[in-house]
Amino acid sequence: MAPTIFREGSFRFFFFSREESRMHVHVNHPDGEAKFWLTPELGLATSTGLSSKQIKEAQNIVAVHLEEITHAWNTHFPS
Repeated sequence: MAPTIFREGSFRFFFFSREESRMHVHVNHPDGEAKFWLTPELGLATSTGLSSKQIKEAQNIVAVHLEEITHAWNTHFPS
């Protein structure tokens, strides 16, 4: 299961339900995908197929929506 948190432009932001416990978000785009760590600080974990410009754009979107993503994570993965 991979619940979508939100979409912005050509990006889809989502989680995988059965993955590692460190808080992160996946980003899908027609050109590729990326994974961003949210803790202890926002940072790129992996990316495939995205340009550096697309990665930067996706990371900026994650930063703007960090509170929403964190809330969605805590709701989807209750402690």
